[in-house]
Amino acid sequence: MARLISMLMILVCSAAILSSCIQQRQEQQAPVNEEQQQEAAKPIQLHILSNRVDLIENGGFEKYASAFEQMHPGVELSFEGLTNYVSDISARLATQDYGDVLLIPNHMKNEDLADYFEPLPDSLFENIRFADYKSYNGKRYGITTGSSATGIIYNKKAFEQAGIESIPTTLDEFYEACRKLKQAGITPIYLNYGAQWPLMNWGEELVSVMNGDPGYLNSLVEQDDPWQVDNEWGHAITIVKTLIEQSYVERALISNQWEASKIEFVEGRAGMLFLGNWIINQLTSLGADPDTIGFFPFPYRNEQPIYSPLNPDWFIAISKYSEHKELALEWIRYFVHDSGFVDDSGFLPIDTTKQPTLPQYKQFLSYGSIPVERQIPSDALLEIADTAQITLWSGLYLQEWIAAPDLQDAFDEYNERWAKARNILQY
Repeated sequence: MARLISMLMILVCSAAILSSCIQQRQEQQAPVNEEQQQEAAKPIQLHILSNRVDLIENGGFEKYASAFEQMHPGVELSFEGLTNYVSDISARLATQDYGDVLLIPNHMKNEDLADYFEPLPDSLFENIRFADYKSYNGKRYGITTGSSATGIIYNKKAFEQAGIESIPTTLDEFYEACRKLKQAGITPIYLNYGAQWPLMNWGEELVSVMNGDPGYLNSLVEQDDPWQVDNEWGHAITIVKTLIEQSYVERALISNQWEASKIEFVEGRAGMLFLGNWIINQLTSLGADPDTIGFFPFPYRNEQPIYSPLNPDWFIAISKYSEHKELALEWIRYFVHDSGFVDDSGFLPIDTTKQPTLPQYKQFLSYGSIPVERQIPSDALLEIADTAQITLWSGLYLQEWIAAPDLQDAFDEYNERWAKARNILQY
């Protein structure tokens, strides 16, 4: 009997101990489970870097994000705008902290793409222009967000007010149009010198097509002294210097007047901009009547033919360090193909099966310029430029040349750097 009582007591004690252990375990696990549930309930954050500060500020990106978030419950998109994208993103790339989706800086060598970006699937590139532009060893790392022709965007009312009756088709006629606009109290053309990047239209974009050779920029790797007053570079920069000397440009050159320049144009105080057709929709979104905006090829010389650049816009890519690569790919697929961004931004279709519908582009084509599709910059070109500390497509060095009292002296300094870089790299 005593043995039975002892066994019962042992069982009771064991049950009590077991119950206590279970209760303690439950008490310990309860807050963990609650924490996990709260964590699981948090939306996935997809961080996107862009040069389009305007679309962040005016809610344009929010429209695309809202539609995407509805298709992907539990996902939230955040956007960060970089005003001087090339210089800003170059610093960020060294930190591995550059969001999930971003734009590839134009001066980056293709052989370096794999160090920063995730390869994109071939299915994303069916019937897409410039498909291999950002590729290396058979892998594509970026897809263009649009394509555009570069030329003179002009305000028809400003032209009418200045008494300009016909569109300039020679450089002399262009200068004469500038003179008439200035006489009418209208800023003839905004260089956006202070913003830097728009200057690339007077540099890499223009010189690369002046003689109809899409491989012109890549041919620089074969020269020790590519910059001369009497070649394409000298001709392009001389045009800009002439515009400044004649006071045909904005007064406060040094300050960044990018956003202000668009308002000046919309309100008729500026006559022209030398940009891609993508700017047209930005102008109409600020209140410009589309019927008052015209577009013609820039007549950079008095002789025919005139060539005009046909370029890809920025290339969008996935960060190699993103924790949400599949979701980032879904965003890129949606943004490029389905969001409406290409049409909303006034780009030409990147899908080769679609026809341009922009009326201003049809006007542009009517003047008979010959479009030249930009060629992929070679890694040799970018490597020499990097070694020579020349950031192509940034506009920075163009500022120096434009401001130089003696253009050939400025060219000679850069030629020396270029030649040394070629020698170091044994090109």
